[in-house]
Order: sequence, then C-alpha cells, then structure tokens
Amino acid sequence: MAILGVDDFKAKLKGGGARPNLFKATINFPGYANGNVELTSFMCRAAQLPASVMSEIIVPFRGRELKIAGDRTFEIWSPTIINDTDFAVRDAMERWMNGINAHSDNSGLTNPVSYQADLIVEQLDRDGSTLKTYNFRGCFPTNVSPIDLSYDPAAAIEEFTVDFQVQYWESNTTS
Repeated sequence: MAILGVDDFKAKLKGGGARPNLFKATINFPGYANGNVELTSFMCRAAQLPASVMSEIIVPFRGRELKIAGDRTFEIWSPTIINDTDFAVRDAMERWMNGINAHSDNSGLTNPVSYQADLIVEQLDRDGSTLKTYNFRGCFPTNVSPIDLSYDPAAAIEEFTVDFQVQYWESNTTS
C-alpha cells in the first residue's frame, strides 16, 4: 500500500472539514414556558451532536462470553446558554421545569405531551447551508445549572447549562 501524501489528504477532506463553531441549536418550548425560540438560538453558545449508544447483552456459552446487540440508549443533551441581563432564556427554562414540578407544592403536569418538546441541532457549512440535522424528540429539562458569581473576572458574561432528557433522536440520514 502506498503512503498517502498531504495532497491526497486534502483531496479526501470534503469542504475543508466540518467546523465545530458552525451550528444552530433550536430549543422549542412548551407554550406555558413562554420561551423565545429565536433568542435562545442566538444565546446557545455550545451544544453537542448526539452520541449513539448501543448496549450489549452478554450471553455465557461454554466458558466464553457471546456479545449480542442490546438496547439503544439516548444520553442527556447539555447545551451551554449565555445569560443576558433580562434573564429571558433562564426564566423560560425555570418556568418549563416549574410546570413539570412546582417549587411550592410538588405538583405539576402529568401528561408528557404537555411538557415535552422537540429540539434541533444543525451542523452548518461555511456558506450557512445545513450539512446535517439532528432532531431530539420528546425532550424536557431536568437540570438548570447554577450561575457562579464572583468578583474575579470583570469582563466575563454569565453562562449556564441545561440538561435535557431525550426520548430518542433522528437525523436527516437515519429517519
């Protein structure tokens, strides 16, 4: 086998490679949370393309372990959100969680359709077109992280993460 050179590598790297800073995250909200989808998209500083996790089932057979495919699991999705002085996105996330389970009396919505929403992450090309789309189905927040306050970095902007439970995801190449 011949050793490939730099020119061979460049020829194989389509579009110069996908860039991690070119993405758009769309976080839809249930109606009662009164969230601004467009603002949240702009304030989403970091996100992830989803993992694909397939467990294995171990079947003992004559002193050996036979591994067969098990169930697929869907990991938590955790975008990082920039906080503005209106706290608009954070307030919407807190309202969303409060609708699921109220702070005051441990009551909340019981029908999953009422509190779950679909979330979307798009990997963008350098011209702004969409290379790949992931649709996270039936999501809801389970953790809105704290915002650390400190006298240290005077030029920093507050950020927080939100952990979303995901029922399942589809992409434009798997659905």
